[in-house]
This record gives sequence, structure tokens and C-alpha cells, in this order.
Amino acid sequence: MKAVILTGGKGTRLLPLTHNMPKSIVPVLNIPFLEHVFRYLATHQIRDIILAQGYLSRPIQSYFGDGEQFGVRLKYITEATPLGTAGAVKNVEGYLDEPFLVLNGDIFTDLDITAMIDSHRRNRAKVTIALTPVADPTSYGLVLTNPDNGITSFLEKPTREQAQTNMINAGIYVLEPDVLGQIPAQTSFSFERELFPLLLSRGEPCYAFPAADYWIDMGTVEKYLQLHRDLLNGQSSQFTPPVPGEIVVGERSFIHPTARVEGRVIIGGGCTIGPNVVLKEAVVGSGTEILAGAVVEESVIWWDSVVGRRVELQGSIVADRCILHDGSVVRGCVLGGGVSIAGDCRLGVGSKIWPDKTAGIEEG
Repeated sequence: MKAVILTGGKGTRLLPLTHNMPKSIVPVLNIPFLEHVFRYLATHQIRDIILAQGYLSRPIQSYFGDGEQFGVRLKYITEATPLGTAGAVKNVEGYLDEPFLVLNGDIFTDLDITAMIDSHRRNRAKVTIALTPVADPTSYGLVLTNPDNGITSFLEKPTREQAQTNMINAGIYVLEPDVLGQIPAQTSFSFERELFPLLLSRGEPCYAFPAADYWIDMGTVEKYLQLHRDLLNGQSSQFTPPVPGEIVVGERSFIHPTARVEGRVIIGGGCTIGPNVVLKEAVVGSGTEILAGAVVEESVIWWDSVVGRRVELQGSIVADRCILHDGSVVRGCVLGGGVSIAGDCRLGVGSKIWPDKTAGIEEG
């Protein structure tokens, strides 16, 4: 079965990280997000993948090429104007002549796709929608079903009073190719708000596949950090975390003997960790330097950044090529690529600094 991954969105919920980088290749545990998705699909024998692209498509193609070294075969189709979730798949219709899988490009999950495909075939469905439970369904699309998992209705972003279930659309679908005939060409069209309700109104067999496997939409900075915490704590079957106090270290990295590790820590290649540094539940990207006395806790640092002496970095995301000068304090912040934080500057919770900007003491 072929898979279509929707990677055309602008990733506005992840700004400033996605100011000049597509959401689908932001690093997760120092690996581009899509690489995790490719590995996941390959375990279910799905290796023919079409990337429906739009915003910042070139970096994705440059990194993954034909996909061979990642165990998949990739085809790239770029839309000239935003076409919505269903319109983007309509745009690749010429490559889809059999049942196919669709995934939103910001979903990390352990859901059993093989079982979902089997369920789709048994039910002779036109569309099968994966469902996942969430604590607060009001930010998502609810899918209501009968006891046989036949879909009875849809409700987008309900109020708490309207929420009759906590099972939401998980952004993973199996579709028959003929349903694409219901989508107008070169028109912005949505699966959730337009195509699926249309199919249901016409009596087409629409089914749900409920699952309690690990699932997260990592499309916000909060969920991006949560994904790292979850993976480091072993909540996904796709990653075996180090034991607490253990460091996973890339090649050519140096860690000073006096550096202290608490919890689980991953360090990329070519990094330098200085004396008396404290690392706790952190992911450090390749080529990064963390200098003497710095404390890095529950944070994600991308590549080629410098964390200066006595810096306190907590609960934050630091993109590539950032410099945190000596004595700065950064808590609960998001720094875009190339940001420089002045010495002794204090950035409080919720601060977001756009790429290639400098935060001085007066801004802290």
C-alpha cells in the first residue's frame, strides 16, 4: 500500500522554530521528524511514500532524496497554492489506483497500521479513520460511532458540553481511490469538514479504527517538548530510552569528568560538555558546546549552538546556531535559529525570539 504524507503546512503553531524550516523535518531526538515516520511505516511494510508538499518543500527533498537510504521510495508532489488536506491528496490522484494510506505530517504514533488496513478491508469501507482518546477533545475533531465502529457523525472542535466522546480524529486514514472523485480539482478542500461528512451523507461506508496506542500531534511547541519527554520516558515502542543517569553520546563528543547527568540525556556527535555542567532530561544536538557550570534541564537544543558559562536553561527549545552568553537565564522559552542571548539576560516563561535576533538585558 502507498502512503501519502501531508507536509505542505506552514507550521505556524511551531513558530519561531518553523520560520525557515518545514515542520516535518524539525529534529526529534536529533533526527528529522519525517525519518521517524518513514521507519514507522516501513515496519508495516509501507515503503512507497508520496510527500504532498507546499511550504518550504526544497529542504525536505534535499535531505531525503529518493528515500533509498531510509528504506523507502519517495515521490514529491508540490502544490502551487494551498489545497487543504483533501485537496492536497487530490493533487496526487494520478499516482493512486489502489487503496492508500494518508497521514498528517505532524503525527507521531504507535498505532497498528497493519491492523487498521485489515479492518478497512473486512468492513469494505470507503474510508477508515483512526481514532485516539485525548483528555480534552475540544481542540480536535470528534468522530461519533455505533457499536460496530461505523461512523454516525462528525463534530469539529466541540464545546465541553457538546463533547459526547473523547475519541478524536487521529489524522490517519485509509481510503479507496474512487473517493477522490468527490474532491474538486485544484480547490482547497478538507477531509475533516468537507469530504468525510459528504461521504457519510451519501451513505458511503465510513468506519472508525479506535486505538489506545501512543499518539501525539507534535505541531505546537508544548507538544514538541512533550514528545521528547515521552520518548525519553519510554512511552513509545519506537524508541528504547537510556536508563536514568545514562548518556547516549554521538561520535567525537567530549564530556568533562566533572559534568553531572541526571535522568536521561542524549548528546549528538561533535559536542563539548564542559566542567561542572549539569544535564537533566535533555537532548543536545550535534556540534553544540555547553560551557563550565551551565545547567540544562528538560530542554531540547538543536545543532551548532553554544551555551555559555553558568547559563541556566530550563524547559526550553533552542534552535540551531544559537548563542546563550555567560550567565544568561532562559526558562520556558523558544529560541529560533541564530538567536543570541546577551550575558546576564533573563528570559521568562513564554518568551519567543525569532531567528537571527539578539535579546539584550532590556528585553529580558
